[in-house]
Amino acid sequence: MRVLRRGTLGTLGTLALGGFAILALSAAPPLSAQEDAAAAGKVVYDRWCAECHGETGQGDGSAAASMLPRPRDFTQALYQIRTTGSGQLPTDADIRFAIENGLPGTTMPGWPNLTDGEIDDLIVYLKSFSRFFGQGPAPEPLDFGSDPGGGPAAIEAGAAAYLTMLCEECHGLSGRGDGTSAPTLEDWRGLPIRAADLTEAWVLNGGSSVEDMHTRMLTGLDGTPMPSAIDAMNSGVVSPDEVWQLAHYLASLGPREMPPLREVIRVGRAEAGLPADGEEEAWAGVEAFYFPMSGQVVQLPRNFAPAVDGLWVQGLHDGSDIALRVQWNDPSNSPDPNWDEWQNKITAALDLDGAEPIALDSAGAPTARPPDAVLLQFPFEPPEGTDRPYFLMGDAREPVYLWTWDSETGVGAGRGRGLDSVEPLGEDPVTGEATWEEGRWTLYLRRSIEVESDGLDFAEGAPMPIAFQAWDGSSAEVGKRSSVSTWYYILLEPPASSTVVVTPLLAMLLTGAFGLVLVRRAQDRRRDG
Repeated sequence: MRVLRRGTLGTLGTLALGGFAILALSAAPPLSAQEDAAAAGKVVYDRWCAECHGETGQGDGSAAASMLPRPRDFTQALYQIRTTGSGQLPTDADIRFAIENGLPGTTMPGWPNLTDGEIDDLIVYLKSFSRFFGQGPAPEPLDFGSDPGGGPAAIEAGAAAYLTMLCEECHGLSGRGDGTSAPTLEDWRGLPIRAADLTEAWVLNGGSSVEDMHTRMLTGLDGTPMPSAIDAMNSGVVSPDEVWQLAHYLASLGPREMPPLREVIRVGRAEAGLPADGEEEAWAGVEAFYFPMSGQVVQLPRNFAPAVDGLWVQGLHDGSDIALRVQWNDPSNSPDPNWDEWQNKITAALDLDGAEPIALDSAGAPTARPPDAVLLQFPFEPPEGTDRPYFLMGDAREPVYLWTWDSETGVGAGRGRGLDSVEPLGEDPVTGEATWEEGRWTLYLRRSIEVESDGLDFAEGAPMPIAFQAWDGSSAEVGKRSSVSTWYYILLEPPASSTVVVTPLLAMLLTGAFGLVLVRRAQDRRRDG
């Protein structure tokens, strides 16, 4: 009789169980195509999306606390960009649109680096975060009807519909997000959310065409205060045609695409004299240059949700003085107590990277209301080649020359040795004024081209570096929390000389004479033949 040693049964049992496990695995059905796609989509999500949207899709990633609006919470299935009705789920095509194009005006970028297959898998995985996608039939797009046409009459009717539907209460009379309700707006989380600036259509979620705007009005933006217009249509407040006309009106409020970026501000010569202020009529016909702004995120405290996203700059000179007109959209004329509630919410909602929050009094109002501000920075001396100072207001080694303005102290000049380090230059002759109207600042600055005090001397025909910085006080932007630009150039155009006029004229005459010679020779050949 064979005796088994201790442990043999355990070994045999393990082998047997292992065999059964192998058989069980080999007999198990393969993963479904849906599960396969979700697994592949998770790889894409973890690599590109989780840092903002969080591992579980709740919009609570490591970077989310510094963002407004917050990243999408996929578990709630509240999607702004849809072709489906208000409160309904988006189609797969809707989700794809948002992934490919991003959400302008937010921190959500487009993802052109993803392949079609990766986006397909990612959509499957995103939908797995919410149980709502597993219920009922697939969502169907709305029937948006056909556009009856635009033109001046349609735009005028749309302007009337804008008031009938009370759009100005949030977006303001001029569409710049400065309505009376704007300081109180919140998203579904209770976090502050800005009313869209309708004059900058290139930052509108979902597109800037008439059709895109019409779609957003019928679907609404779920999770935001923006409702669907369908209820107003069903109750007879507006007709379907009036909603189309409203879309045409919105499209007329400003350019649909971001203006082209140009490196040089061309300051034309005003032979008849410079405008005395920033009034619109005095600057009509003067070319305006647009410069995008982004949040200062290089140094603490960073600003990932800047309020000022761009500046328009015009310039003229008369050979003696230079005048600049700077405009930007800002819904609040800070300091403004009507925006105290907004300022409190912004301060509470944002991770300010260790910055001191603005103190509140016993009633919960801010003890300090920061002003709005803008500065223009130049080098003190014309640089050699492409050398320029550090773009964040210079440094101790190479300071920058500043034209400064804020809504409390007005226009001035200074020496910058880095962010939050400005030494006033009291003797500088820069002057000017600013006005605010319906969500837009207009700043007029003027100074001699050459100065005897410590400052930059401009020269006609010589490009000079220029950069910009801006603050919205009501959004708790103070110190380093600002909007910034990179370096550009400003060029004072020289007067037209006789050479400039005569040379093209002489070239035209020579070209014409040469052409006559060729015609005469051709005629002679034809006659000889």
